[in-house]
Amino acid sequence: MNFRRLVLKTSLIALACGAGAAFAQNNVLRVATDATFPPMEFVENGKKTGFDVELVEAVAAKMGKKVEWVDIDFKGLVPGLIARRYDMAVSAIYITDERKKVVDFTQPYYAGGLVAMVKEGSPITKLSDLDGKKVSVQVGTKSVGYLTEHFPKVQRVEVEKNQEMFNLVDIGRADAAVTGKPAAFQYNRTRGGMKVLPEQITTEEYGMAIRKDTPELTAAVNKALEQLKADGGYKAIVDKWFPSSK
Repeated sequence: MNFRRLVLKTSLIALACGAGAAFAQNNVLRVATDATFPPMEFVENGKKTGFDVELVEAVAAKMGKKVEWVDIDFKGLVPGLIARRYDMAVSAIYITDERKKVVDFTQPYYAGGLVAMVKEGSPITKLSDLDGKKVSVQVGTKSVGYLTEHFPKVQRVEVEKNQEMFNLVDIGRADAAVTGKPAAFQYNRTRGGMKVLPEQITTEEYGMAIRKDTPELTAAVNKALEQLKADGGYKAIVDKWFPSSK
């Protein structure tokens, strides 16, 4: 029995070392995203684009790697990462204490937060007006838990995709939508007809999620991010996607 346990332990160690070696030799970085969240990640003319997409590809270039994108719904990003379906998950993911229990994060790469959106002319003018109203949120996001804890009187309408939240408000099936600030302002710039309440709900930081068993990858991505900040590459991407931050 002891011999069998020793063999099993040795095999597991060998597999772990092999995984690290594979990362070191592989020139492809598999990154999962839910490309339905402009301006962070979305599909335009059949191609992925957005702030996160350009930043990840710039990071990979610094590392001498190419990106292989994996499409997945937001709620499946972290479970799929833990299951080793890809190397990283980058999709406007907030760094939270709960998520840090199961995955590692790079250094924060952008500050966002939750905001509420309503139709132009809506009687809802402040956050307290949300009580008792129908508010659309995307499943798997922090919006769900935050509203549950801090706005228990809100009637949550949970949807799979970010765009569905806005559509429900637009057609009157929801009174408001709670989402990330970049997506909210992007919608207003491109579509109009809605407004963001002036009081921000939370201030959050985005991070790139990486498995806990690949600390060398986390270190390499952090190093690449620092290089991009030092040579102006990061600022160029920020200025392109968030011109108001110039």
